[in-house]
Amino acid sequence: MVPRAETSQSTETTDVPTAAERARTLAYGIADGVLVAPGVPYAPVPVHSTDRDGRPLLLVQTASPIAAALAAEPGMPATLRISDVAPVALADRVRGRAWLHGRLTEVPTGELRTAAFRLSRAHARPELLDLGDERAGRDGGREWTILALEVAQVEVDDAWGSATLEPEEYADAAPDPFVAIEAGILTHLDSAHRDDLTRLLPESVPPGPVRPLSLDRYGMWLRCSAPPPGAPSSFDLRLPFAEPVSDLHGLRRVYRRLFARATP
Repeated sequence: MVPRAETSQSTETTDVPTAAERARTLAYGIADGVLVAPGVPYAPVPVHSTDRDGRPLLLVQTASPIAAALAAEPGMPATLRISDVAPVALADRVRGRAWLHGRLTEVPTGELRTAAFRLSRAHARPELLDLGDERAGRDGGREWTILALEVAQVEVDDAWGSATLEPEEYADAAPDPFVAIEAGILTHLDSAHRDDLTRLLPESVPPGPVRPLSLDRYGMWLRCSAPPPGAPSSFDLRLPFAEPVSDLHGLRRVYRRLFARATP
């Protein structure tokens, strides 16, 4: 694991994402997922997202081993394993993991259109286009289907530590408002504003390259690389915002304040 530290601004907020919020953010569908069930080979899920209550929706082929196993055992136990990987190319890119345990069901034909629409909000995939066609299901010609995972327990492990959540706590939370656009923001910061990020560090941090690692409504994690000798090769540092933000307007306002204080 990369060592982590925290820094603060003069008006530092003490707010951080709760474990339930972090789990809902990972389950939103941007991070990679693998569905694991007893007796079924591990397989990456091509597309997954959640409904309003955080119930995972998973796109799978109708001829896949997991779909066949579910047909033989409706409500079979399964776990959705999620790995959150930073969009910026770094030596250690895994930012967190989550495990959603529960029981699988197949989304009924009459609900496939709604489920496909939910999935399409996070993923523009051509496989989703035919899932609302009831005739394809009756004729047996549907290549893809959607499974739902009824969540019974959630585990999350990331920069803030590990936590186990009950399904009600998980369902009552909401994903981070920037989950769908975080990758674009971070890659832009990395390609165009690395020098600006360096100026955000406190004097106590050894000089060296800085890369953006993650972003949420409460702040950013930065990957700092200190030049040898005499210092760790890299460590992660938390840069909290002065107040939580919920939209791009608020994020731009926080950025302006941060960079204005950092400008020599």
